[in-house]
Amino acid sequence: MITARRRSEMDWIVDVLDHYVTEVRPRFDVGRHRAFWVTERRGRLSKRSANEAFETARQAAGLPEELDLHSLRHSMITHLVEFDYPERFVQDQAGHKVAATTAIYTGVSDEYRNRLLKSKLTARHAELWEKP
Repeated sequence: MITARRRSEMDWIVDVLDHYVTEVRPRFDVGRHRAFWVTERRGRLSKRSANEAFETARQAAGLPEELDLHSLRHSMITHLVEFDYPERFVQDQAGHKVAATTAIYTGVSDEYRNRLLKSKLTARHAELWEKP
């Protein structure tokens, strides 16, 4: 079940990807190239190029040096968990064979932990005090 909260927190990416697909990518004149992310030379964007672009953007934004492209992977996994996507879905999106690896990537916020604890305690309370 997709909650309204999840949809609203992820809606921004739809506009970003739509802009890339309709405005940016066509300017590379790549025709039917199979790669989604392409370079100005009409080739597939390499990991090295992606990392260099991220470093340039990070510096321009004044973000801390300890952030790297791999940080986005940790953030994505954490957000999927906090938006209540099923564990197996998150594991598959990360490409991990075992859930323990996915757990290493997850660093949920205190707000999420409090919300989770509250929901579990509320459910348990209702279970214990429900009239037969």
